[in-house]
Amino acid sequence: MTRRTVRIAMNGVTGRMGYRQHLVRSILALREQGGLDLGDGQVLWPEPVLVGRREHALRELADRHGLTEWSTDLDAVLADETTEIYFDAQVTSARADALTRAIAAGKHVYTEKPTATDTAAALGLARLARDAGVKHGVVQDKLFLPGLVKLKRLIDGGFFGEILSVRGEFGYWVFEGDWQEAQRPSWNYRAEDGGGIVVDMFPHWEYVLHELFGRVTAVTAHVTTHVPQRWDEDGKPYAATADDAAYGIFQLASGAVAQINSSWAVRVHRDELVEFQVDGTHGSAVAGLRGCRVQHRSTTPKPVWNPDIPATEAFRDQWQEVPDNTVFDNGFKAQWELFLRHVVLDEPYHWDLLAGARGVQLAELGLKSSAEGRRHDVPELTL
Repeated sequence: MTRRTVRIAMNGVTGRMGYRQHLVRSILALREQGGLDLGDGQVLWPEPVLVGRREHALRELADRHGLTEWSTDLDAVLADETTEIYFDAQVTSARADALTRAIAAGKHVYTEKPTATDTAAALGLARLARDAGVKHGVVQDKLFLPGLVKLKRLIDGGFFGEILSVRGEFGYWVFEGDWQEAQRPSWNYRAEDGGGIVVDMFPHWEYVLHELFGRVTAVTAHVTTHVPQRWDEDGKPYAATADDAAYGIFQLASGAVAQINSSWAVRVHRDELVEFQVDGTHGSAVAGLRGCRVQHRSTTPKPVWNPDIPATEAFRDQWQEVPDNTVFDNGFKAQWELFLRHVVLDEPYHWDLLAGARGVQLAELGLKSSAEGRRHDVPELTL
């Protein structure tokens, strides 16, 4: 086997998501398995170059994992002709500028979302990448979750008949930070730093709906801040200026309707932190991160509404679990593998910066819908 080394500048890996999912569970996991087998006698060997602002944090990460290359000078890393890919997991407000510089340096780019703070900037990135002739991809990890893979299998197999509606519930209680440490960084709750659940989660809902059920054509949203004060990493109180809950209704091109609630101020009474219920003329399914249960029309019971007596049946027991039928890898790692094959072998890849711009657009229109108290159409984006 011939080893093909691909150097990847990884910016933002000192953060929670960049470190856990992208560095450790994706790139380092690929190295631990001996690289990515390209199937043509070559093994792709990812060589990460850690990039960030905090020298001590980068050095500590490199030492912890036996890595030798790190830098606080992004321009110097981008100027290195041996670096082929730039990856971005920084805070949202810093992303568009760094991606622009990477594209200008001729690097292929792979990035977390949202790709920018507004639709115009996100579309501008997609056009820059197109004109520069570089390959580009956006993380759309939820498509690779076992629960949604099973759901896609059901859709492709015609299980639902005509899909009528989709209902999603996402969220959990994020501690305020005073009497218990918050599970998320404080910048997530400051609008001036690019925080907010709409800009965080609506890009996810856009690609999930788009890929599984069809394009979103209109949005109606109510956005709010339920917890107005929180405490930061140093224990200091601050005003939570960003939204921490959003309640959205999405019209789909097929005529189906999706309703998705997103909240960091809700306590979980679900089997998983995110669940989608899909109802169709021939059957229904409830999919989470890993599990997926179904109820076909031939086995749908006939419940009778009677509030004067206790329920006589356990409704959850009337659903059937969809089997795995395969071994599921980490979703972030699975998408990294596809992007790396796209870069090296030119295999097809459509989760690009235009797809990322659609997510930014939906977030922007969701916020506008809430502010104006009305429904907004979602125009189709093109380059």
